Amino acid sequence: MFFLEAKPFFSNDAIVFGILITILAVIFYTSHLDNPAWKKFYRFVPALLLCYFIPAFFNWPLGLISGKESDLYFVASRYLLPAGLILFCISIDFKSLVNLGPKSLIMFFTATIGIIIGGPIALIITSYVAPGLLGTNPEDVWQGLSTVAGSWIGGGANQTAMKEIYEVSDNLFGSMIVIDVIVANIWMGFLLYGANISDKLDKILKADNTAITELKEKVKSYRASVSRMPDTTSLFIMFAIAFGGVALAHWGADVMGPYFSDYNESTKVLLGLDDAGNERYSPGSLVENGLSSLMSHFFWLIVISTTIGLAASFTKAREFEGIGASRWGGIFIYILVVTIGMKMNLREVFDNLGLFAVGLIWMLVHVILLIVVAKLIRAPFFFVAVGSQANVGGAASAPIVASAFDTALAPVGVLMAVLGYALGTYGAIFCAQLMQMATSG
Repeated sequence: MFFLEAKPFFSNDAIVFGILITILAVIFYTSHLDNPAWKKFYRFVPALLLCYFIPAFFNWPLGLISGKESDLYFVASRYLLPAGLILFCISIDFKSLVNLGPKSLIMFFTATIGIIIGGPIALIITSYVAPGLLGTNPEDVWQGLSTVAGSWIGGGANQTAMKEIYEVSDNLFGSMIVIDVIVANIWMGFLLYGANISDKLDKILKADNTAITELKEKVKSYRASVSRMPDTTSLFIMFAIAFGGVALAHWGADVMGPYFSDYNESTKVLLGLDDAGNERYSPGSLVENGLSSLMSHFFWLIVISTTIGLAASFTKAREFEGIGASRWGGIFIYILVVTIGMKMNLREVFDNLGLFAVGLIWMLVHVILLIVVAKLIRAPFFFVAVGSQANVGGAASAPIVASAFDTALAPVGVLMAVLGYALGTYGAIFCAQLMQMATSG
């Protein structure tokens, strides 16, 4: 059957991009129709969720498009994502973000702890319920899963660091990426649905979301005060700020990533012996010190882009919100969403059922801890969702989830995701040691 073929039916990115934009247009058009049937449908199925899963369906089982055969995700994540972050951050209100209070940070760190303890708990449960399910060397299991921990606490750079630290084989690493992507995106789907019913969830959690509502209203009021009809000149200036900022961010990343990679290699040399046979003193490599993110081009791209956007928010550039800066940022993020969806292939789950079960249990521990703590401190569901996604999804998807509540809240997701990068390797190493104890016990 054609959907089992290795090559997609459409491999030309111009065609694929047209399909993805058409999907977005149809979803947005139907979601805004004054039709009772469509309104009822979108009450239960959020538009953003469809933007994610319809491209996945086009990938498998239809086999029309494929993220593996396309460069669109790379373009969206490296060009449109940083531009979107700059446009989102231009209108940021720091005072209002501070007024969100400590609950946002509490939920972020709760999410991190949930990932750290979730791994060993999942391995213990799996070993008792189905001892032969994993079907591989216990040493390989915990070392491989350490890369998932790195990804779910920080991001791709932290994941790669774990692969290097624990010398995970390429084949095993490939399986771990599948588990990482599929389980994380299943949970992201639930978060997007939860954003659609956040008011009901806040009542269940007995949460006070006043600060979040005030932030949204302040942003809306500011937009109204500076709103004007965009002209060609102002649009060009706005895009110059956005994509000029992207250019600066890439330039900075091109300098900083290799610099720290060279530094990392030079510190490794110091681990050798001197002429007398004594071990040389070494400050340790960046990987050993948990600073592997500093070697990542993508890490610096996100950090520099966010910094440029934040700096612009203190200037007159903030007034570009009046011609739709955050709306353009939202368009770029939605394009990223459909390219992420295109990369999904749920068929691959069946090749890794044992590890997939561990991943699901792991994520369940993370979710249960978040809900319990949110209930105890009466945190709004927004903090649950963004705190979780800032860990599990990172800078690419935390703004997406935050935007599902309101585009005004996207900068909160960006800032939390950057914090996740900083903690990723430390938390993953601790988690790996706990998983080693779980498998050896």
